[in-house]
Amino acid sequence: NPASAGPARRAPPCSSPERAIPQETMLRRLCCSSSWGALNAVETAAVAQLCASHRRLHRCGGLAGIADEEASAACAEVLKDIDKAARAFCLEVAPRSYRASFSANYRALFPDNGRLYRVDVLETSLDRHSAIWVNGEKFELSPEALEHAEALQRAWIELGTLLDRWQAAQQLQQQQQDATGLFAVPFLASADSSAPAPPVPAASVAAQSASRAELLAALKALDIAWAKFECSYITELIAIEGQARQLVVRAMSCDSNLRAMHRHASAGELRAVERELVQLLGHMNSVANFKCKGRDDLGHDILESARRVLRRCDEARARSGRSDALTGAARDAAYVLAADVVSSYEALRSYLRSVGKCIERVDPHLCNNSGLVARLVDWEQSWEIGARYVLETPLLEALCDLVSQIKAAQAVAPQLEGMFEDCDVELFMVLPRVIMLFFAAAPTAPRAELVHSLLPHRFRPSTPSSAPGVPPSAAAAATALSPELRALSEQFEQALESLAQAASPSSPSRDAAWRLFVERAVFGTSSEADDAYRRLPPAAVQVFEDLMRELEKWSLELQRHCPQDWNQCSAVLVQCVTGRSRKRASPTFQV
Repeated sequence: NPASAGPARRAPPCSSPERAIPQETMLRRLCCSSSWGALNAVETAAVAQLCASHRRLHRCGGLAGIADEEASAACAEVLKDIDKAARAFCLEVAPRSYRASFSANYRALFPDNGRLYRVDVLETSLDRHSAIWVNGEKFELSPEALEHAEALQRAWIELGTLLDRWQAAQQLQQQQQDATGLFAVPFLASADSSAPAPPVPAASVAAQSASRAELLAALKALDIAWAKFECSYITELIAIEGQARQLVVRAMSCDSNLRAMHRHASAGELRAVERELVQLLGHMNSVANFKCKGRDDLGHDILESARRVLRRCDEARARSGRSDALTGAARDAAYVLAADVVSSYEALRSYLRSVGKCIERVDPHLCNNSGLVARLVDWEQSWEIGARYVLETPLLEALCDLVSQIKAAQAVAPQLEGMFEDCDVELFMVLPRVIMLFFAAAPTAPRAELVHSLLPHRFRPSTPSSAPGVPPSAAAAATALSPELRALSEQFEQALESLAQAASPSSPSRDAAWRLFVERAVFGTSSEADDAYRRLPPAAVQVFEDLMRELEKWSLELQRHCPQDWNQCSAVLVQCVTGRSRKRASPTFQV
């Protein structure tokens, strides 16, 4: 019965899972009439806010100065206001379903299909002709991406032009309102020349303003152009980053193959794969290790020589009676250097195994991965020392000989041991003096090769002697000395003999005289060593002092001829004498 049906109920409004569409907007979409060309209050406020942020961006230099922090912040504000304006106009978002195929890192930056305008995307579209450099390799965007970048820039400029027009029209309209209010007051409408100008015609204001349809079209065009460029740019960027990570991926694969081959492959096959791995590590070091030299010329032979030294040291420990140069302190010194070479290599391999579980966390710019860089720094420093002191057998034997002499000197002057343990500044004044003293005492001993490496200009090409009873190696070393070094050795012998005679005329003791030399080389001019030779006759003291002054001159040359080589040599000596490895274990894994 219609009479008993009661009042008619309104149908429930249409709803959307995202947001309800205002009825005014629905009518505009249906009617498409020019009568709907005026902006409502919400739209006007959104456009006004966008114009204000756009003006601030121009005051900061516009997109040309976007690299500046202030301009970048202003640009981010403009992009935020563009999104707000598009929401105020109820514009649909351009399709962005392509984001589902992004890598995990970029899905974190673009978690949904919203507009999510980013300054770096806009900046890239501006610098569309700039190459992308990753790990020293040059990458360029595809022609399609460049075309989308140009379209985005055109849409950006078009929107900016419309905003400028809309802002100018708003100013004219404000002037019209002000002028209309003034002319409504009779006493102001006089013929005085200072009277305000007549109001601007409404038709002129409307002609200059950007219409609602134009603003809608510009915002929509910008969003579509942005989505197209974002899709092509990020997709290509993901491909570039994947290619940049390939250096790490190849090294991981090579390490995995090496571990799998250990049980069944021949020694030659293992050596070939390991050589490839070392080559990849060198390449990685050249592009990622910005803290050192980034060397890529440290070859597999350094690793092989270090392993040989370790085997030799182990055999020397097992067979203590065997005649071997690597015994005692010398053996320990060689072991420390060789072990550093191997352990730095194994640390890099361990890193590759760990990072394989989180390869997506590896920054494509490999120099930004702190864990990788730390291991590469350790690897380069250890292998650089290995190339000089482990790979070259004469230098290794010279270093070991010198370490043995220093250990013996510590028994004579115990203070020297404390200097090494504390790395006291005084040590680096004493050390070159001690080295030159040991060299002057035995210029044909293996330690001479170390002085040769630091002062090559003081040695001449050796000419083996045919004198009977002279070992060829000793004759070669002796004839390689320059006249100045030979004079230093002869002066030492004379001073040693003179002190031995003066200290005990009845039974000359070279050991007692040598003790005086060691103590004075360690203590310098301090009073601690004065008692040891206070009772010497003046002539012996003069000879002694002359030699020490000569040694001081040579110690300065040893430090200054090539400071870089000397710094490395002194660091290696401290490491070998103290027996401490350079390694510092990292408590947690870092990419």
